Amino acid sequence: MKKKMLGMIILTLVLVVMAACGNKTADKTTDKEDKVIKVASHMTPMTDVVEKAGEAIKKDGYTIELVQVNDNIQYNELLKNKEVDANFAQHEPYMQKFNSEKDANLVAIQKIYNAKVGFYSKSYKNIADIPKGSKVAIPNDVSNEGRALAILADQGLIKLKDGVGFNGTIKDVTENKKDLQWLQVDLLNLSSAYDEDNVALVYNYPTYIAKLNLTPKDALFLEKKVDDRFAISLVAREDNKDSAKIKALKKAMTSKEVRDFLEKEHSATLVPAF
Repeated sequence: MKKKMLGMIILTLVLVVMAACGNKTADKTTDKEDKVIKVASHMTPMTDVVEKAGEAIKKDGYTIELVQVNDNIQYNELLKNKEVDANFAQHEPYMQKFNSEKDANLVAIQKIYNAKVGFYSKSYKNIADIPKGSKVAIPNDVSNEGRALAILADQGLIKLKDGVGFNGTIKDVTENKKDLQWLQVDLLNLSSAYDEDNVALVYNYPTYIAKLNLTPKDALFLEKKVDDRFAISLVAREDNKDSAKIKALKKAMTSKEVRDFLEKEHSATLVPAF
């Protein structure tokens, strides 16, 4: 009987030791995983910035894993569903639109850069030469539509209702002397409108117009009044915005390494916002 009791005691001790070792292994694995920050992004230069931040963050013991997506929907869906820790691909008004449509709780953490946006024309070199009735390609999402119309208003091509600012829609156009016709297109497809017949003006970002080998210097006109609300920003969720990971990521995204990269490699297309 005593031998049986002794055997049970030894077996219990062995199981306790094994469990403790198992917990230590699990803790180590968890600690290792906690040092990996997953960031969803879309295309250059946004993906480049994430990778540059990945170099800067190493000294703090973290690793950034870039999760590259193919459209302007996935990076927010991944973040909403907690499949990534953050994303870097949009401005705050676009994020707010996603929140309202998807009942999400995404939060803008830090503005990183302002893209030089404007209108491009394949056929015209001067605004005065644009004929009446010409088509103008603008984004079909509310946040970017308002920005495009505000730029046209600044150039005197249209007038908007008083006070709408960057929040206007085509319904807010009160004067349109050239009788411009609105062609509302998904942001990713705006570049394809550049070669369409009778399309006099195409709104675009440097990132998307680059596929046509065009840069902001080729634009017929650029945005005059830069609104920081449209700065491409680091975005997280309400539940993780104050986490150690996001704090480390914000620090890396606003590091000297990232700023130097933006100023030296992309000064033709953007301006740092931090």
